[in-house]
Amino acid sequence: MKVALTGLAPGQVAWGRLVLGALTLGAFMLLRRESLPRRPIIWFHLAVVGIVFCVLPFLLFSWAQQHVTSGLASIYNATTPIMTAVMAWAVFRVESLKPVQITGIVLGILGVLVIVGPWQGLDLDQSLVAQFAILGATACYGIGLAYMRRFLANSGLSPLSFAFTYIALAATVMLVLTPVIAVGPIEWSPWVITSMLMLGCLGTGVAYIWNQNALRAWGPTRASTVTYITPIVGVVLGMVVLGEPLAWNEPVGALIVFLGILLAQDRLRRRRPVLA
Repeated sequence: MKVALTGLAPGQVAWGRLVLGALTLGAFMLLRRESLPRRPIIWFHLAVVGIVFCVLPFLLFSWAQQHVTSGLASIYNATTPIMTAVMAWAVFRVESLKPVQITGIVLGILGVLVIVGPWQGLDLDQSLVAQFAILGATACYGIGLAYMRRFLANSGLSPLSFAFTYIALAATVMLVLTPVIAVGPIEWSPWVITSMLMLGCLGTGVAYIWNQNALRAWGPTRASTVTYITPIVGVVLGMVVLGEPLAWNEPVGALIVFLGILLAQDRLRRRRPVLA
């Protein structure tokens, strides 16, 4: 995303990744002869997911990536399970939270504050606004995941059909909004083209099939452990490939967020000893 933004506007990046993702998943649909949803209510719910889980966060992430490092963006992306727990509990009422989970959410918020670094001074420059935009994007992810759990748990769709339908609907929204968000100058280069193909075909295509398979096989809690890997990969690639700096408070805040995630998911319970 960061490299693609060197030649494309934020709206064009979000537009491109969704259209390419939909085309990639559509090709898999044709190869496997998968069927589309039949009930109108499923189409409606998947359209909501497409907007909340794809259109809005992709636009927010693309805009924010102009003003923050890719490593910092990937660290903030780790707040998704905390956002999911909050939305599933407070908004959709599909989960109840134990005191230890509420403690984890509070700890996660504390970790975010450490990453922001308020002791450095909080002038509302674009970097700080961009960080809040990324948190808005992860809140959208949380709403989307909780919405799936509330309304689409028994959709009867295969992971491929499920992912294709909501991404295709999101791409349709982007196509409608083309005059508003995707029209403008473009500076093509091999790096920009390669980045968009990877972001769209792999990151928004193939990866979303894997994501749905993991959700079905492991459940949302275990599947969300991928969140622990994202910041590591993002920070390392940002430093090695893009030469991005890393402030001390970013990994420290990330560790606090990780601990908050473990508590919010109630994954730190002591195992009882097995009696012979």
